[in-house]
Amino acid sequence: MAASGPTPGYDFIIAGGGSSGCVAATRLVRDFGCRVLLIERGPARAASIMRMPAGYMKYLARDDFLEMHQTLPQNRLGGRAPIVPQAKVLGGGSAVNAMVYMRGQREDYDGWEAYLGEGSGWSYADVLPHFKALERNSKFNNAYHGIDGDLLVSDPGSLCDMTEDYILAAQGLGHPYNPDFNGERQAGVGVMQHTMGRGANGKMVRCDAVSAFLSQVMADPRLTIVTDALVMTILIEAGRAVGVEYSLNGNMVRAYAEREVLVAAGTYNTAKLLMLSGLGPADHLREHGVRVVVDLPGVGANLQDHHEVPLIASTTRPSGYFGQDKGWRMVRNGLQYILFGTGPVTTTGIESCLFYDPDGGERPTIQLYCAPIVYLDRDISSAKPTYGVTLTSCLLRPKARGSVRLRSSNPADKPVVDANFFGHPDDLRLTLASLRHARKLLATKPIGPKIAQELLPGADVESDEALIQYCGKTVKTNYHPSGTARMGPDDDPMAVLDNRMRLRGVDALRVIDCSAIPFIPSANTNAAALMLGHRAAEFVANPSRQPAEDRHYETLS
Repeated sequence: MAASGPTPGYDFIIAGGGSSGCVAATRLVRDFGCRVLLIERGPARAASIMRMPAGYMKYLARDDFLEMHQTLPQNRLGGRAPIVPQAKVLGGGSAVNAMVYMRGQREDYDGWEAYLGEGSGWSYADVLPHFKALERNSKFNNAYHGIDGDLLVSDPGSLCDMTEDYILAAQGLGHPYNPDFNGERQAGVGVMQHTMGRGANGKMVRCDAVSAFLSQVMADPRLTIVTDALVMTILIEAGRAVGVEYSLNGNMVRAYAEREVLVAAGTYNTAKLLMLSGLGPADHLREHGVRVVVDLPGVGANLQDHHEVPLIASTTRPSGYFGQDKGWRMVRNGLQYILFGTGPVTTTGIESCLFYDPDGGERPTIQLYCAPIVYLDRDISSAKPTYGVTLTSCLLRPKARGSVRLRSSNPADKPVVDANFFGHPDDLRLTLASLRHARKLLATKPIGPKIAQELLPGADVESDEALIQYCGKTVKTNYHPSGTARMGPDDDPMAVLDNRMRLRGVDALRVIDCSAIPFIPSANTNAAALMLGHRAAEFVANPSRQPAEDRHYETLS
């Protein structure tokens, strides 16, 4: 493909239209009057059904709006190579995910601050104002929550019987009820808030980064959005990022940024784009014939992802959401939603969870989801889906680290992902302990009397050895990859970015998505991605501002 001539200049170019990219673009245009080009490799919008809270379930296993990455075969998983998807649509993960709104623990962000250095501006007290500024919560208005932002946050519009039983059973085991996982403490059992709320028609709808933020500036002439376009490389001249080259409709286009280039292409593709641009581990780049611009060994390293293992049981009678998306039930539920804005369509189906530590510590290490349905992967079981419940033990802070590497120098090729699930013995140990605890929970009233049979791993799977084999066969991503271009202190040779998200060795270039995260938060990561975009806009619009000065909202003492 021949490159077309230079396009008119922009103040900023953002490579990637996911959660962080959309928030950053909105703020730069709306709040700071900048000219912005936003480039997204996926389509401009997801399917209309995705606007309904339950609609995402129709696309979980499809590649319409997801890019399916297959990990390297994992030795600890018996050679399995799990699929690890990432969003491929304007709005990114916020447009296709299960909408759980979870920020993480105070200790997560204080840990970033300790690693990056005192005064770096990433403590919990520093990031909380940004979370609050984004949020329009329908339930909480206090020191931890905002009601004036653009992101609709609420409880699901409906709760099923199994969710209520789960919350009671967990309390029966001594876990406290927690009304707000984003409040004073995370530990306990309760209902998860979601990025949804009442839309203009009064019905419960998904609130993604496009509807909440980008829609405000789409008509602004200072914003240009290009979709279905793949950024091929970052243009670097004399040690400075000056623009990008991208493919669109079979043509190569060059676009130039007068101030900065911001990368928000997703944890896998951000690392790939940096390496294709000559920014990464020098020996690895040379292996693929890529000219080395800056030797950055940390690019593509430090990959972290939450991963989970299910415990699945059938029930003695109808419960949860099995069969609600098929036949007459689907028609009835759709009509109920259209006519009254109520019913199963107003929920994601994953309504509650338990945060706890199997070792008995105060700081949770496991997020135990309750999915009020039986879903069986045909690769691991021939049992038929039925009424039941699935409890998934999600590891909050895996100690293992994976990697992302180039497959080739062809930008169209997906990167090579090594998830390294269970690469640290503590990760497997905690998962095994949580599986055993989940069994206790399913035996506790009011759930216990309603359980017909443990389907997976099966009541006869008791020994550590047998459970380890089961974990290897069933572990899957929780869709939260992070850390492949991490922020870090100057004395860390693996740190790719400084504490203002600037890439080391190249001027006018930042990474602003979850790739920048040094340590994965103990929660679903979409809230963190939105916060990163909000923070990044202030960094680039006010380059002389110090991190501590960003505390311009009310904070907790």
